[in-house]
Amino acid sequence: MATNRLDGVTEKLIPTSLGLINVRVGGRPDGPAMVCWPSLMMDGTMWQYQYEHFAPTHRVVLIDSPGHGKSDALRKLIDLKDCADALVEILDALAIDTCVLVGNSWGGMLAGIFPAHYPQRTAAAIGINCTASLPTTAESIWATALSAFLSLHATMPPLAAKAARAAFAGPTAEATNPEFTEFTHSVLRNDPKSVAWALRSILIGRKDEHRRLHTIQNVPALIIAGEEDSQFPVHVVRKMADAIEGSTFRVLPHTAHLAARENPDAVNAEIDTFLTTLPT
Repeated sequence: MATNRLDGVTEKLIPTSLGLINVRVGGRPDGPAMVCWPSLMMDGTMWQYQYEHFAPTHRVVLIDSPGHGKSDALRKLIDLKDCADALVEILDALAIDTCVLVGNSWGGMLAGIFPAHYPQRTAAAIGINCTASLPTTAESIWATALSAFLSLHATMPPLAAKAARAAFAGPTAEATNPEFTEFTHSVLRNDPKSVAWALRSILIGRKDEHRRLHTIQNVPALIIAGEEDSQFPVHVVRKMADAIEGSTFRVLPHTAHLAARENPDAVNAEIDTFLTTLPT
């Protein structure tokens, strides 16, 4: 198991419209703000390799999304606009005017719609393994069954780790990256009832956001797909990128759904290249 590289961060609970949200803040205090929102079933610690890489140059904020990690439990349906509003409350509490918003899956969907609602707070948006499309029938059936199962438990059942591994790890990770496949067991730390509400809200209940993405102007955006992502295939992620005017689209080979954690070197390199194109 890899060493946790988050020893230099400070943690705080920030009151928001979605309850207390746990954030970890570290890096260069006077650097530009980079805010990272994780995938469903993950918490802010999934960004450890991004933190290590960008902390020398950026003030890095790692968020435990609603109902995950050390944030308050989630016991209601929410949507991406609710998440965007809560993120503004977090930025205000941390005195951050604008940020580079980085997200994987759930966070990637948020990175897409956040600049549509709050362009003045977005220096750039980076969405990884994300979609702006409605859920497919198969996805809805799978997620509905999993959420119903999780809602029956007080602690996360072992089956959840198997479901996470199946969703997050592609054939390359299964064959060559045992550290990553072991990491997927970190989902067992979460509250199953909260994850069930998040599944219903963000995965099953999501809307088609392509029209909203068309309204984004003058916000640089990078969208990254994983070649082996079985959850949001390349063509789905590409469609999201195409909806954002002037966005940059990249595909990472031999990479599945949790690219920021499975293949951090490639993700960090793409972000580095993208950041060099931003106005100072």
